Amino acid sequence: MLSPRFKSLGRTDPIWVDAILDWRWTWLIARLALTAPFIVGALMKLSNLPAAILEQEHFGLHPGLPWALATIVVEVVGPVMILTGRFIWLGAGALAVFTFIANLLANRFWEMSGAERFMATNGFFEHIALIGGFVLAALAAEFEQRKYSAKREVSEGERVNDPKWWH
Repeated sequence: MLSPRFKSLGRTDPIWVDAILDWRWTWLIARLALTAPFIVGALMKLSNLPAAILEQEHFGLHPGLPWALATIVVEVVGPVMILTGRFIWLGAGALAVFTFIANLLANRFWEMSGAERFMATNGFFEHIALIGGFVLAALAAEFEQRKYSAKREVSEGERVNDPKWWH
C-alpha cells in the first residue's frame, strides 16, 4: 500500500518506508551509525594512547603523539557536531577530509598484490562510500535548514500581510 501523500505526487514509496523515514528517531540513528566508527576509534585511542601513537607512526606520521591527538580531536568533535545537529556541514566535512587522507595512507592498494591488495581495495572503496555518507548528511541537514527557513519566511510574511496578526 502506498502513502496517500506520495500517490498524489506520483511517488511509489511503500507506506512502511514512509513510516520509517518519518519516525522521529530515524535521523538520529542514521547519524549515530555514520559516526560510530569514529566515536569507537577515539575511545580506543584514548584508552591506549601508546598504541594510538604507534598506529600513527606505522602510517609514517612522525612524531606519533601530535598526530594521535589530532586524530582523537577530529574523531570526537566531528561526531559531536553531527549528532547534536550543530554545524553538521563542518563535522561531516572534517570527518570526510580525515577519512580521505587516512584512506590514502592506510589503503594503498596500488602498491600491493594478492590477498593484501584485495582487502585494501575493498577497504579503500568502503571508505569512499563513507565519505559519500558524510556528503549526504551535510546535504540532508542543509535541505532541512532551507526548508525550515522557507517555512519561517512564509509564516512571517503571512503575519506582515495579515492585519489581524498583532491582535
